[in-house]
Amino acid sequence: MPKGLIVKALSGYYYVEEEGKRGGKTVQCRARGIFKKKGVSPLVGDRVVYSFTENGEGVVDEIGPRESELIRPPIANVSLAALVFSVTEPELNMQLLDKFLVHIEHAEVEAVILLTKWDLLDRLPEEESARLRRRMEELIALYRGIGYEVIATSAKGGFGYQGVADRLADQISVFAGQSGVGKSSLLNAMLPGVSLETNQISQRLGRGKHTTRHVELLPLPQGGYIADTPGFSQLDFLELGVDQLGWCFREFRSYAGDCKFRGCTHIHEPGCRVKEGVQEGLIADSRYEHYLLFFDEMKDKRRRY
Repeated sequence: MPKGLIVKALSGYYYVEEEGKRGGKTVQCRARGIFKKKGVSPLVGDRVVYSFTENGEGVVDEIGPRESELIRPPIANVSLAALVFSVTEPELNMQLLDKFLVHIEHAEVEAVILLTKWDLLDRLPEEESARLRRRMEELIALYRGIGYEVIATSAKGGFGYQGVADRLADQISVFAGQSGVGKSSLLNAMLPGVSLETNQISQRLGRGKHTTRHVELLPLPQGGYIADTPGFSQLDFLELGVDQLGWCFREFRSYAGDCKFRGCTHIHEPGCRVKEGVQEGLIADSRYEHYLLFFDEMKDKRRRY
């Protein structure tokens, strides 16, 4: 039986691209009833075995092992999340960036931070431009120090795009980030010849007012696929346990094992090595403050549900 990749799911149908025919015609498939009985649903990104029916459509018969799985948006086998934030217009929201990183760490997916609109700094008053440049230099040093890759890009300046293209090659990646940060410009750059406007991309990916929201994989010319991710616009912590939050802050891990108490929350306990790391300047104050905010948010949600 043929094998393929689910590149789109919509209204109970799964659109499967035949193995070895990237970007080619897809087969519209239904899933076998046995999946529903097992409580399993095929996802965009799944590698599947399928068979043809008499009407020329298909049936998903088997789902291959998953390397990763995101709940929102529902997508499988993502190996990289590209988190897109602008240096200005809008100014970078570090709390939101850290929230994205928590979700990405929980899903055990690699992350790369893409900083857009660097060309706009040259148009700002000198004092404001200098302030933002210092802030960006500090931010880049912070996140690279934690272990995240950071790539600066500019649509007008035309720099950084090759680095992004090389990083996304030959894998399934997702784009996520603040609204208005230039994701559409990046997608256009990644998909030469497509030239989609923001609203066209929105409709293509199920974000238009009169379309069903869905995730779709778009083939990249250098190999691999990219998906814009409407589900990432609403982040909460319902699928994440409070006891898992500390692990999702990558720089906490090397200190947490030396805390005095097992299961330390890194908040009230004496002998907490993570808190000592903050006091010693080894862990950034901003990251620890966001940890405390997220911890309280998670406890509040659990009280309400």
